Amino acid sequence: MSSSDAKLATIRKLLAQAEDIAASPEEAETFTAKAAELMARYGVDRAMLADGDSSADQIADRVVRLDPPYALDKLGLLVSVALTLGLRVVQRTGFGPRGKEVSALLFGYGSDIERVEILFTSLLLQAVRGLAVARVPSGEHKAAYRRAWLAGFSATVCRRLEEAESRARESATEPSAAGRSAELVLADRRTVVDARFAEAFPSLGSAPRRMLSGSGAGDGAAAGARADLGGPTLGRRSRSLNR
Repeated sequence: MSSSDAKLATIRKLLAQAEDIAASPEEAETFTAKAAELMARYGVDRAMLADGDSSADQIADRVVRLDPPYALDKLGLLVSVALTLGLRVVQRTGFGPRGKEVSALLFGYGSDIERVEILFTSLLLQAVRGLAVARVPSGEHKAAYRRAWLAGFSATVCRRLEEAESRARESATEPSAAGRSAELVLADRRTVVDARFAEAFPSLGSAPRRMLSGSGAGDGAAAGARADLGGPTLGRRSRSLNR
């Protein structure tokens, strides 16, 4: 097993422990801190190893389908994770045999797509479990509360991921394979992703900001603070979801 594979295996184990319904809040928080740290370091390590060797980590894209219910709200979580980890995202909506279909095209370096998929899969499971036990206030519409809950969860997860990514960049003191600093390597990678994305999707519009009326944002944010951060037919319309 390579060093990269070993790190991902460790992250997946931490995520599995956090997802375990038998884990206490204290145990989940411990898994959270360690998994987030390892995932951020893994991202920096892959970028540094690929510097100067474009074949080691290439630009790619991948489609993720968001299933109902709350497909657009799940999309919001995916976008939060993807943008923080250096990807760009295109929302695609259309209609299929089951009605409206929502998917997202992830665009960026292959190693970052891999990181996003691992994290999103686990975070979505944790969010669904959190929603299942969240108490909707008396008299409030359940769907409105849950949409706001997911928005609060996503915002908090995004903030925590940004902090982990920043710490990983700052702690990377060894030069890359080409002799450059982590700050320079990662900045150049974002520039390349932006340029290639603009070439691939030259005429995208911006997705409108969603207005949520439910009161669940605070409860969702609290759940996001506890979450572990370790580890189709496309529609006709496309929207850019990049900040």
